[in-house]
Amino acid sequence: MVATGKNRFRGLPSVDRILATEGSRALAETYSHDALVTLARDSLQAAREGISNGGSVPSLETLVAEMEHRARTLWKPSPSRVINATGVVIHTNLGRAPLSEDAARAALEAAAGYSDLEVDLEKGERGGRDAALKSLVSRLTGAESALAVNNNAEALHIVLSVFARDRDVIVSRGEAVEIGGGVRVPEILGASGARLVEVGTTNRTYLSDYRSAMNEHTALLLKVHTSNFKVVGFTQAPDTADLAALGRESSIPVVHDVGSGCLVDTRAFGLAEEPRPQDSIAAGVDLVTFSGDKLLGGPQAGVIAGRRDLVSALARHPLARAGRIDKMTMAALTATLLHYLKEEHLAKVPVWRMISMSREAIGRRAQSWRDRIERGAIVVEASSAIGGGSLPGDTLPTWALQVRPPDGLGVDTLARALRTGLNPVIGRIEDDALLLDPRTVLPDQEAALIDAVIEALDAGSGETD
Repeated sequence: MVATGKNRFRGLPSVDRILATEGSRALAETYSHDALVTLARDSLQAAREGISNGGSVPSLETLVAEMEHRARTLWKPSPSRVINATGVVIHTNLGRAPLSEDAARAALEAAAGYSDLEVDLEKGERGGRDAALKSLVSRLTGAESALAVNNNAEALHIVLSVFARDRDVIVSRGEAVEIGGGVRVPEILGASGARLVEVGTTNRTYLSDYRSAMNEHTALLLKVHTSNFKVVGFTQAPDTADLAALGRESSIPVVHDVGSGCLVDTRAFGLAEEPRPQDSIAAGVDLVTFSGDKLLGGPQAGVIAGRRDLVSALARHPLARAGRIDKMTMAALTATLLHYLKEEHLAKVPVWRMISMSREAIGRRAQSWRDRIERGAIVVEASSAIGGGSLPGDTLPTWALQVRPPDGLGVDTLARALRTGLNPVIGRIEDDALLLDPRTVLPDQEAALIDAVIEALDAGSGETD
C-alpha cells in the first residue's frame, strides 16, 4: 500500500536516527552536536517541503548527503578562493584586485601577532597609526598629507560631511553619477547634509557654469571622474587646473574624486588615459579621493590626499574614526604603495602584471593549457577587460582557451560544474562555448584549473579512471 497525504511524512526518519549514521558520525569530528542537530532538522524540513510539492520520500542516505552538502556550502570560510578565468582584471564580483604576495604577507603578519600600529619605536611612545601611509601617499602623489578610510564612497562622504554640511556643493550635471551598487553621488551628498548644485548639461559643462553658480553658500567645487561609462562626441568639461584656479580665486576648496587610484600612465598599454591622483594634486586640486582595490591594486580602502590643514580637519572628525581601516588593511595598503615607490609594480602588483602581460606570453600559456587538456579544446583570439568601474569600453587583445562541452552536456552545465568544483573556476560563455582567459589566472592556480577542466569534461562525457 502506497502512503498518501500526511502518511507520507511518516517515512521520514527521526533526527536521532539520522545522527546515528556513519555519515553523521564523520561530521561530528568537525561540528558540534548542536550544529549536527540543526543540519538534520534543516534537511528534514527541506524533505517535507519536497514531499508537499509532490516529491518522493528521500532515503536516509540522501538526507545525510544533504547534511554534508549544507555543511560544506554554508559553514566554510567566506569568501573562499576562486580561479578567475573571465579575462576581467578587476572583477567586482570576484573581489576586485588580488593582492601582491608582499601585501598579503604583510596583512597576515599584522593579523597574526602584535605590531607597531600606534607606537613610535624610535621614541618609545605612542605614535600615529597612519604615519607610514601619509609618507608613502605624499611621496607618490605630491600631496601634503593623507588619510585612509574603508572605501572611496566613505572618503567622499567624510569630505562632504566635514566641509559642506548645510552648504552647497557644485557638481557638473554629467558627473552626478551612480558609482556602483546603487550608490549615487547625489545620495552621498544628501547623506552628508550637503546640498547639490548641478551645473551645465550631461555632455557639456564650462568653467563659467561653476563661476555663475558660486555664492556665499558654496562650500566646495566637486569634480567626479565618470569611471564606469563614457560620454563621447559633442562634449566639454573644464580642465582640472582651471577648476582648481577658480577655487583658489574664490577661496573655495576643489575636491576631485579620481575613482580608481591609478598611479600609472595607462596610455603606455594602449588604453585610454585614466586620471591619476598625482596629476590632480599637481594641477592644484585641494583634495583627491580614490579607491585602494581598483587600479591601485591593493585592499579595499578609500584614500584622501591633499592639503595638510584639510586632511587634519578630516582626521579629527568622528566619522574618520568610524570609517578607519584596520591593521590588516593598513599593512596591505602600505605594502602595495611600496611597490610603486620601488618601481616594481609591473612585476609584483597582480593587476599591473596582468595588464602589462604581452599577447605572446598569454598565447603560450593558452597553448600549454590546450596541450595538457586536449579533449577538443582550441586556442582562439579574444579580448580582456579592465573592469571594476575603470577604463569603460577599453579592452586588451588576448588569447583564450575555448572549451566546448561533450555532446549532451551543455555549456551552462559545464560552467556550473567548474564553478562548484573543489577549486572553483569562473570563465565566460561565448558562442555556446566556455572561454578561459590566461591573463587573469594567477600562476599558482594553473595546475588546479587544468585538473578542474579535465575532471569536468571527463564527468560530462561519462569517462572514468
